[in-house]
Amino acid sequence: MERLEAENTNCYRLFHGTNEGRNGLTVDRYGSQLLVQTFHEPVTDKELWLIRDFYQDQFEIAEYIYNDRSASNSRRSDEQFKSNQALMAQEIGVNYRVKGKHSGQDPLLFLDMRVGRRFVLDHSEGKSVLNLFSYTCGVGICAALAGASEVWNVDFAERNLAVGADNAELNALDKEKIQFILSDFFTAAKQLAGIPVKQRVRRGQKPRPFKKLEEKQFDLVYLDPPRWAKSHFGTVDLIRDYPSVLKPSLMATKEGGTLVCTNNVAKVPMNEWLDTVQRCANKAGRPVKDFEILTPESDFPSPDGQHPLKIAVLQL
Repeated sequence: MERLEAENTNCYRLFHGTNEGRNGLTVDRYGSQLLVQTFHEPVTDKELWLIRDFYQDQFEIAEYIYNDRSASNSRRSDEQFKSNQALMAQEIGVNYRVKGKHSGQDPLLFLDMRVGRRFVLDHSEGKSVLNLFSYTCGVGICAALAGASEVWNVDFAERNLAVGADNAELNALDKEKIQFILSDFFTAAKQLAGIPVKQRVRRGQKPRPFKKLEEKQFDLVYLDPPRWAKSHFGTVDLIRDYPSVLKPSLMATKEGGTLVCTNNVAKVPMNEWLDTVQRCANKAGRPVKDFEILTPESDFPSPDGQHPLKIAVLQL
């Protein structure tokens, strides 16, 4: 943690239960917030206080949050979200909004994606950047801070983009260089890629309107899709149909550009996923000239070296 602290990072994983004998329990630091989450079975009140007592000797805890997500659908057990402090934390010198309980389920910043945000900070200067499935726009914020010529953040949820806009303000970014585009992935990515947009329309229903975008390619595209999602315009399924999200992303990347793509499904082996990626790229006429694998940083260890989060940097 000394290296992280030295580069102005106070967001990191403190306890990774998979490696430390308590599978399904995670403890994360977000600035002055301590976030405990359980995914297999809840912890007791006594254990919660023991966790707090242990970590309060390491940093001043302004807020202590517990999210029990041990139900079969991995949603928090508290039915109504409780408003809490809107804190600020830093990662590699970048400011982010922090809120432990909100209307969504996940933390506002995924810590295992730090290695990807670090890559974007190092490789975005002077480039046009497209951030797909942007969530709270961490990648886009990093690109803009690194000196990207323009940044587009695309997400279907207005609340996610609102946090992204807040993050932009926290970092005093030029509003003319960073955009927040409320759109379904398939309508946005396909239009940018020059692919016709199709949608499912039931008999008697009218087609759903969608934001119109001109065909456009970017120097750097970041694709970080969820495991599964369905809309009127397509289905995201990282196990059965990764090409459905990869192809339009490939086509929205300039010749000679870079596409960073991810797959967060643990059961999908790295070699099988890479094979799917390369075959899809060849079929789309955008073959991969070279690639690099980014591995989550040391606070996200893997006992067998097979990290659930897989990140590939493709040179096209």
